[in-house]
Amino acid sequence: MKKFNTKKLVIIAMMVGLNIILTRLMSFRIAVGPIEGIRIGFGAFPIIFSGIFLDPVSGLVVGALGDFFGYFINPIGPYMPHFTLTAALTGFIPGFIMKFLFRNKKDFISFFISVLIGQALTSVLLVPFFIKILFGVPLKALIIPRIFGETVNIFIYSYIFHILNKRNIVNFIKK
Repeated sequence: MKKFNTKKLVIIAMMVGLNIILTRLMSFRIAVGPIEGIRIGFGAFPIIFSGIFLDPVSGLVVGALGDFFGYFINPIGPYMPHFTLTAALTGFIPGFIMKFLFRNKKDFISFFISVLIGQALTSVLLVPFFIKILFGVPLKALIIPRIFGETVNIFIYSYIFHILNKRNIVNFIKK
């Protein structure tokens, strides 16, 4: 793992800010009972982007800080560290898979599989599991809509990552 230099810290800070804006301000929320059950938006994009194009630890940091600071900027219910952990894993898992399974081979299939595994574990399984444990909402009411929503997000994220990589737009990070 490379050290956090000034350039990387600035990119991480930008991704944290983008995550907060996309998650807290530009998302559509659907209530399931008295709590937010489903959030439709692209808040995970900067987290996954950081994990894949910087490194897994950067994705973890962007996810954790974005959730933590996002809560204080726009709180939705009480603070739950479970969701901070989930947000951190949202960036770490795809970055880890890209780095160690695909050896940083960046093509559509590697993006797709990395994002699929990461989102399936975090958004489709962990978030509903924590909502069930904390608030008693049935898993079936949460998982089924998330499967459909995340299927769309996984394709969109993978395609955008592929296009950004293909057009060498993300090369400024490596320089």
